[in-house]
Amino acid sequence: MGWYITLAILFLLAILPLGASVLYDEDGPRVRIVAGPLKIQVFPMKKKPKKDKPKKEKPKKEPKPKIVHEPGEPGTKPQPEKKGGSWTDFLPFVRVALELLNDLRRKLRVNELKLHLTMAADDPCDLAVNYGRMNASLAGLLSQLERFLVIKKRSVHVDCDFTASKTVILARLDLTITLGRILSIAVVYGIRALMTYLKIKKQREGGADL
Repeated sequence: MGWYITLAILFLLAILPLGASVLYDEDGPRVRIVAGPLKIQVFPMKKKPKKDKPKKEKPKKEPKPKIVHEPGEPGTKPQPEKKGGSWTDFLPFVRVALELLNDLRRKLRVNELKLHLTMAADDPCDLAVNYGRMNASLAGLLSQLERFLVIKKRSVHVDCDFTASKTVILARLDLTITLGRILSIAVVYGIRALMTYLKIKKQREGGADL
């Protein structure tokens, strides 16, 4: 019975969605961390009420005697600046990182993408021109996002308000990925990075040119 409970817990943890929710409206930006049904606001941080604490008198510290190093003594020689590593050794890790990012973006899920732009301008002609340009720009941006990310729900549109004094925007982005996918990516690409490191180390010990 205990094994079934353990497997059930592991399964629930594997499908637990983790991510972030970013919202911008008239109240400004807000960022929340999502862990299943739990949402924790991380920006802006909620201010805690300050409690007045009685001030404690700090004991006076006696000045520490200065240590003067004689020439040639330890501590007088500056540390040499570290040089960069081999570029050819670095490139294989770049390839692993690019593969990781490519795999990660396919596993990320955009649960909701919202972008509502209400444009305003003093001149109706300028507003009409800017409206057409903005619609074309957003259409191109949205097509690029859909190539790289899986978007479940989206609401993107541009409106005109000839009576408004300023342009306003309402934006929201909810990104999630399951814990199981994070662990699988960490294991797969952690092994690839380790194998790359061991291969480079073996070639160096054998004196092979990289």
